[in-house]
Amino acid sequence: MEYRRLGLTGLKVSTICLGTMQFGWTADPPTSHAIMSRAIELGCNFFDTADVYSRWAEGNDGGVSERIIGDWLASGGAPRQNVIIATKVRGTMGEAVSSKGLSRHHIMNAIDASLRRLQTDYIDLYQVHSPDHETPLDETLTALSDLVRMGKVRYIGCSNYPAWLLAKSLWISDVGHLARFDSLQPHYNLVHRAEFERELMPLCLDQGVGVIPYSPLAAGFLTGKYRRESRLPDSARAARIKERYMNEQGFAAIDRLDEIGQEHGATIAQTAIAWILANSAVSSAIIGANSIEQLEDTMKGAEIELTAGQKTALDQTTAWT
Repeated sequence: MEYRRLGLTGLKVSTICLGTMQFGWTADPPTSHAIMSRAIELGCNFFDTADVYSRWAEGNDGGVSERIIGDWLASGGAPRQNVIIATKVRGTMGEAVSSKGLSRHHIMNAIDASLRRLQTDYIDLYQVHSPDHETPLDETLTALSDLVRMGKVRYIGCSNYPAWLLAKSLWISDVGHLARFDSLQPHYNLVHRAEFERELMPLCLDQGVGVIPYSPLAAGFLTGKYRRESRLPDSARAARIKERYMNEQGFAAIDRLDEIGQEHGATIAQTAIAWILANSAVSSAIIGANSIEQLEDTMKGAEIELTAGQKTALDQTTAWT
């Protein structure tokens, strides 16, 4: 496993980050514990979660993924200092009107709740899940800086921020001598590129912001199970994939991934991960897993090194204008 610096920090994270949205939703606690233990054995030191995971599932009020991670840590799953834990704040975590957003009030309540669920006294990377346009940026950044000074948080990051808002946030941190966003978590993959590459990528490269993309397999489309000739599964997820990706460019991307993957003895999914990691802006790619087998298979993508020609061929297949 390769380890890369997270932005300008001295923090070294594995190029594969284990996403834990599935924990307590499509993966039960024992399975989730086994997945985390195997991820550690394979060299993954970076886990990503959020306080709201997975509030949208029936019978889930949020906080379930964090609790499963906390129980795993408490049971001796791995020494705390060996695991880089990233979680997020922003979403609704209760019935009160103040139980969401990026106000100082909510952040201070949310961090303590996350620490209790995770059974730890610090968060390695505390991320804002999405923008909150009702709260001034300096209020959010001051609250986050205070958490760093208190030792509850070591680094801060953002997710789903447009370039203008990230640039403004970095400026406020600079002039106000506040903690700055050391990472960005964007939606990015071979068939969803322009949102990140147009403005965010040059900004992150210029300002030294680490990038940890989510959905590198495009919600499963880049695994190859959706092909021109295949029958579409009867599910809401499949319907969304059809609308977003099942077009000529998307199928061309699958064909090219298949072709290049065969040159490496790799699957389509593994080659899609290799493409993400070939981008110099990327620190780590977030993958999810419902089983150890799925984890092991996808993580092999980090072992593949594309040639310059292969990277260019994939780039050209889904080029945007």
